[in-house]
Amino acid sequence: MTKGTDSSIAVSADSLEKTVSARDGSLTILSGLSLQIKSGESVAIIGTSGSGKSTLLGILAGLDLPTAGEVHLSGKRIDHLDEDGRARVRADHTGFVFQSFHLLPNLTALENVMLSLELAGVSDARDRSTRLLERVGLSERLTHYPKQLSGGEQQRVAIARAFAGQPDILFADEPTGNLDEKTGDKIVDLLFEVNREQSTTLVLVTHDPALAKRCDRALRLVSGKLVEEVKDVAEVSQ
Repeated sequence: MTKGTDSSIAVSADSLEKTVSARDGSLTILSGLSLQIKSGESVAIIGTSGSGKSTLLGILAGLDLPTAGEVHLSGKRIDHLDEDGRARVRADHTGFVFQSFHLLPNLTALENVMLSLELAGVSDARDRSTRLLERVGLSERLTHYPKQLSGGEQQRVAIARAFAGQPDILFADEPTGNLDEKTGDKIVDLLFEVNREQSTTLVLVTHDPALAKRCDRALRLVSGKLVEEVKDVAEVSQ
């Protein structure tokens, strides 16, 4: 059985390369990078700004394509699919939490969570979305629009939306980057609590050592290369 079809592996990448055009020629963002993430595992991708971690997350999630190499998501090879094909895989298997929330401003908190479920034809979209918003502490904010919510509340809506489709894999890109430390700590607690409840594989990008320590493993990127796998995530803070 290949690693792409092994049901115990949620995400895998083999010999990834990512280069883009630049004024001085080509710029290598990722180079010869391989990894495997097991189902149910929580993994932090850490590194300084410009190290390629957000690019890697986008490729693993099928939001971007590698220049070379293979990517498997929930047992499906996605690097050779077109955008529609990758979108179908994402819809079936993934959820996302971003640094800048990405809520639709003209929809209420409840409508933001319901939208993807309604598009997928889920019959209990309203009930499921309501329960999730209650779970993240927003039972009194269902009809509020994003501009009426604090940053922490907006990220709670984003977390509810991410888990609404009961994804196999949740990708999070700097989920506390736009929040103050106290609010960010609460969001991290909530993210891991809901993640445990749904037994989701969690893959997150962060430059925050404290957040990386909460994960089962941390993978360090330096200039597009996976140069160190931190066995003890406590080492991340050193």
